[in-house]
Amino acid sequence: MAEIQTHPYDLIILGASGFTGKYVVREALKFFNTPTSPLKSFALAGRSQAKLRQALQWAAHPSPPPSIPILIADTTDLSSLQTLSSQTKLILNCVGPFRLLGEPVVAACTSSGCDYLDICGEPEFMEKMEAKYHEKAIETGSLVVSACGFDSIPAEMGLMFNSRQWLPPAVPNRVEAYLSLESDKRIVGNFGTYESAVLGIANADKLQELRRSRPKRARPAILGPPPPKGPLIEHQKKVGLWAVKLPSADPIVVRRTLASLTENPHGLPGVNESAEWAEKRKSFWSTVKPAHFGLKIGTKSLLGILRILTLGVFMGILARTSFGRWLLLKFPSFFSLGWFKKKGPSEDEVQSASFKMWFVGHGFSDSNLASQRNSKPDMEIITRVMGPEIGYLTTPIILVQCALILLSQRGNLPKGGAFPPGILFGPTDLQERLQQNGISFDVISKSRLPA
Repeated sequence: MAEIQTHPYDLIILGASGFTGKYVVREALKFFNTPTSPLKSFALAGRSQAKLRQALQWAAHPSPPPSIPILIADTTDLSSLQTLSSQTKLILNCVGPFRLLGEPVVAACTSSGCDYLDICGEPEFMEKMEAKYHEKAIETGSLVVSACGFDSIPAEMGLMFNSRQWLPPAVPNRVEAYLSLESDKRIVGNFGTYESAVLGIANADKLQELRRSRPKRARPAILGPPPPKGPLIEHQKKVGLWAVKLPSADPIVVRRTLASLTENPHGLPGVNESAEWAEKRKSFWSTVKPAHFGLKIGTKSLLGILRILTLGVFMGILARTSFGRWLLLKFPSFFSLGWFKKKGPSEDEVQSASFKMWFVGHGFSDSNLASQRNSKPDMEIITRVMGPEIGYLTTPIILVQCALILLSQRGNLPKGGAFPPGILFGPTDLQERLQQNGISFDVISKSRLPA
């Protein structure tokens, strides 16, 4: 008879004392030992016991901190990570940059069969982990899922939400997302995000090399012509923004999900799913239609776009040399024009910030029109995802809800493997959970385009 493995903890938050980690702890405490939550036991892990205790005290304030175990682990100490992963069903990894510190955690989880979620927005790391650990994860029953924060769940779920508004015979052709970051005070970003972006530019060649070494993925069949290139700076009047292309992980993660869906048109079967769930999963994916996807960052003024372009020029030039990277990382506030600081935003700056992500979909009122020569989209559907500050509020909300789904619905998910989040969480109740926790999904308009 097979031995049933038991674990002391439902999940462990690794890097719990970091800038984002402590907000993840605060979010997790909201669902700890509540009647309807599967989260009955969890622990905090990191390098410093004192800092972890301070993070727990901060997260629990104004209540006294609950009795949560503190575990010592270091991403440079593989044995400590193996011990960690053997004690829990799930690790939430908040330790970045992931290209430098993430792989040992994935290796430990896939070795022990522990599930793994992170908040990474680094394409090279995600694709490298899939290439190296997917087969091992299938073998041991470990789910490895990156980008379970603002990168890239709003983009994945937002695209699916827009796609599902195209009721037959209508079909989408392309969906452009426009991200607007808003605040009553000044916007200050996460230094970890800035550091990851600098390292990503520096290592862009390695990502291309990795992709050339891997088998080609299936391409979704998207009806209609390829999207036009468009201007460098766009004035999107429908949503009131000036916008420029954002070199983000989101389009890459979306394409990985669409490739997985092309290879598995009914989605991924659960390791122990019921017939009812299998039907629900197939029904959900039958309503998701692939589309070309792009992402732009927008501001209400042209001056704001020029500021973004200036930051892009600084990073594009300086990140390619070691001295330039040193300058960028030593003086982030100067080179980012005040958008990123090493000490991060204040609590007031976090609480005053929010985001809107508009999804402007263009397609055809009838799929037969898409196959006609020189056809152009004749229909537009605009949807929106909206929520609180992206790095410290929205990201923890998303990560914790993904974790709760894994803990409560594990049988409906694949045995193991490395996947983008959309192909796993699409048919679950993640959208409803996000809506219950302050992240909204709305249909803004449906209209015909002029001929």
